Amino acid sequence: MLTAPTRDFLKDPATVLITGASSGIGAALARSYARPGRRLILIGRDQARLDAVADKVRDAGADVHSATIDVTDTNFVTDWLERVDHDTPIDLAIANAGISGGGEGGSESREQIDRIFAVNVTGMLNTVLPLLPRMRARSRGQVALMGSLAGLRGFPGAPAYCASKAAVLSYGDSLRVALKGSGVSVSVILPGFVESAMTARNPYRMPFKMTADEAAEIIRRKLAKGRGRIAFPLAMAVAARAGQILPWPIVDLLLSRAPSKPPMDEA
Repeated sequence: MLTAPTRDFLKDPATVLITGASSGIGAALARSYARPGRRLILIGRDQARLDAVADKVRDAGADVHSATIDVTDTNFVTDWLERVDHDTPIDLAIANAGISGGGEGGSESREQIDRIFAVNVTGMLNTVLPLLPRMRARSRGQVALMGSLAGLRGFPGAPAYCASKAAVLSYGDSLRVALKGSGVSVSVILPGFVESAMTARNPYRMPFKMTADEAAEIIRRKLAKGRGRIAFPLAMAVAARAGQILPWPIVDLLLSRAPSKPPMDEA
């Protein structure tokens, strides 16, 4: 008797979860993954923008389930994801929701710092932790954590943002090794400057900036290959890596006149 071929969850995930899907890279990823035969689970905070993204994804033939959720609400997110995964097992979970912010001369407010860590770190954990035991039980699944090249070296104009993305990177690298052989793949995404509502507020030149759709295509292709780290564009990735390798007094001097991000903005 002939049996149906097993679907490759890396190259062709049947069900994809994307947080922060109402704008920027999240919305572009939703469009990139949209096709007939695929279910997209989209989470965002802005109902109108999320509905607009969901409509476009449906037009491309995908089945869509969208929900307006604050990823920092641990109990609600945990219960909701467990119910969703029970009904339709998630092959790929992209923890993309994030916010940015900065301030001149270390002037970030405590409120801003706490909120950045709540969304970028706790929100990421709230997204992946309910799913990991279920993926491990199935011996299949992929989680992708949205970091940033800014997580490779702290910048004076956005200490909390850089630190939050460094935490995402360290957690993802550790988790990838811990889950080796389990059937669960872990990737950390490290983009440079990407066009979005958040970067549009930056009052300075952003070298090698790319569109969200360009970034999404890079991410989708490399996730399909199971890449552990997805850092781009290359020139920015090399520069960020150099910031880790060069002696810190030299890097501090080079960054001493770096511009600051504006105060927090959520997307």
